[in-house]
Amino acid sequence: MIFYPQERIGLFIDGSNLYAAARALGFDIDYKRLLDLFAQKGQLIRAFYYTALIEDQEYSPIRPLVDWLDYNGYTMVTKPTKEFTDAAGRRKIKGNMDIELAIDVMEMAQHLDHVVIFSGDGDFRRLVDAVQRKGVRVTVVSTVKSNPPMVADELRRQADNFIELTDLEGTIARRVAQRRDDDHPDLGDIDDHPVHPNLDDIDFV
Repeated sequence: MIFYPQERIGLFIDGSNLYAAARALGFDIDYKRLLDLFAQKGQLIRAFYYTALIEDQEYSPIRPLVDWLDYNGYTMVTKPTKEFTDAAGRRKIKGNMDIELAIDVMEMAQHLDHVVIFSGDGDFRRLVDAVQRKGVRVTVVSTVKSNPPMVADELRRQADNFIELTDLEGTIARRVAQRRDDDHPDLGDIDDHPVHPNLDDIDFV
């Protein structure tokens, strides 16, 4: 990773995209460890996390994670989803956050030296180009090691740097409780924040 100690860093995390990439690679993200990692790389100005919320449910499975992130150093950007049923009768959730992320990147660019985008969405290529023309370096975090690759080739080519998510696994993966001889969990290895819920039954479009 190419970072400089004095540069101002902003993180922009497409929540559903990062979740899908990490899940494809077989691990969960520890968001405290992720924040700590980039805080050590320079002056971390702000970390944005984008996700849509299903607000008409009595209990939203992602709400515990959203609340934890909100209280622990992340700037949460959310909006209610819109639900519909496609021609095949499958439940679809419309909750794309691309516009919100793009607006925040453009507004924050004047205050940053380095933008880090956690997404592989090729729609962000023009955003990256626009920010680079303002003199800001852009790093994309995603993966080419999933099948199919989660990062669009055009986005990876446009970015100044690409960080393969598997290279960060040892640093930002959620630790699994280690078993002792008496089969009791080592509580020191258990994280206290919720993981991203399994959303396999929902398609975000």
